[in-house]
Amino acid sequence: MRKWLWILMLVPILSFAQDKKAALEAQKKRLQDEIVQINVLIKSSVEKRADVLTKVETVQLKMDRQDALIRLTNRQINRLNQEITLNLRNIEQLRTELEQLKKDYADMVIAARKNQSIQNRLMFLLSSENFWQAYKRMTYMKQYAAYRKQQGEQIATKTQTLQQYTNDMIAQRKDKERLILENREAQKSLDAIRVQQSSLVQQLKKREKNYTAQIKKKQQQQEALDREINRLIREAIAASNKKAGSKSTNFVLTPEAKALAASFASNKGRLPWPVEKGIVTQRFGTQPHPVVRTTTIKSNGVTLSVPKNTEARSVFEGKVLNIVQFKGSNPIVLIQHGNYITSYKNLSRVYVKKGDAVAAKQAIGQIFTNTDTGKTALQFSLFQNTTPQNPALWLYQMN
Repeated sequence: MRKWLWILMLVPILSFAQDKKAALEAQKKRLQDEIVQINVLIKSSVEKRADVLTKVETVQLKMDRQDALIRLTNRQINRLNQEITLNLRNIEQLRTELEQLKKDYADMVIAARKNQSIQNRLMFLLSSENFWQAYKRMTYMKQYAAYRKQQGEQIATKTQTLQQYTNDMIAQRKDKERLILENREAQKSLDAIRVQQSSLVQQLKKREKNYTAQIKKKQQQQEALDREINRLIREAIAASNKKAGSKSTNFVLTPEAKALAASFASNKGRLPWPVEKGIVTQRFGTQPHPVVRTTTIKSNGVTLSVPKNTEARSVFEGKVLNIVQFKGSNPIVLIQHGNYITSYKNLSRVYVKKGDAVAAKQAIGQIFTNTDTGKTALQFSLFQNTTPQNPALWLYQMN
């Protein structure tokens, strides 16, 4: 009974360890894929002879991902160290228990041999003083035989378990050696990137004022776009609420729209990305510029760098609220999901029109590629009524 209880207690522990290992492996795979995509961006910026700021931003992105990869691999190594230590303890404990079991079993075998003849066992029963004592002696003999069998089975089971622990430890040590080699190569790559980045930063410093002004100009353009999107959402709220006879500053929803909004909200953290493949190059909120640290930038969403000719796709079913054609910018598509709005900026082509119903993962347009830098990037935002939400909390595994 104790053996089964121990096994039942161990199962969830082993399951958790396996889940943790799988999660780390999946995270590692994503980082490796992102580094491959960043290498494409770096190659494109070189081919297009992009300005120093663009090159520095891209190389900095690779440094960040490479550093994250090294830290994650260190976590895997630490986890393996803990597993190896635990296995060593288990092996030592099992060996001690096995030695004691074998000794006890040997003692039983010797004792049994002394009394193994049928005559001895029969005399043991016949010498009983009464029937009740004879019955108890017979029961004892059966229990003794069963105990010997159980001891033999325990020895076999513990021997097998010991072998499994030993095999696991050998595999863990091989995994650890492989990860250490991977980390050494990753560290060499990171050191080389830092040398490259240092050279680019020196070039950047010569024209830092110009680049600061360039960043501020882009920020002003972004803020103007955000104001225009906010205005269009407020207009849509006012128009829909006018029909409902409401003066609310939020959408007054029909039963169908309420159900859609509830479904959208219930998928928080599980929504698909607005692109099939991409890397986050700018996150939500106010933050220092990744290169020119003296300059602050603000984003109402996330920027995703993607391969050329990538299509933007709706993250959920809904209705096209508007197509924004703002002066000096590329088209923007707004999709309504009840009282939630998703925004897809920087498109070169648009496949939908205002009022169209769209499905989850439906392509809504092609993302613009900057001919000067070679960068293809989608700016994605998410609003509840007019309040910006952090897309990283809504899209699947963006954190």
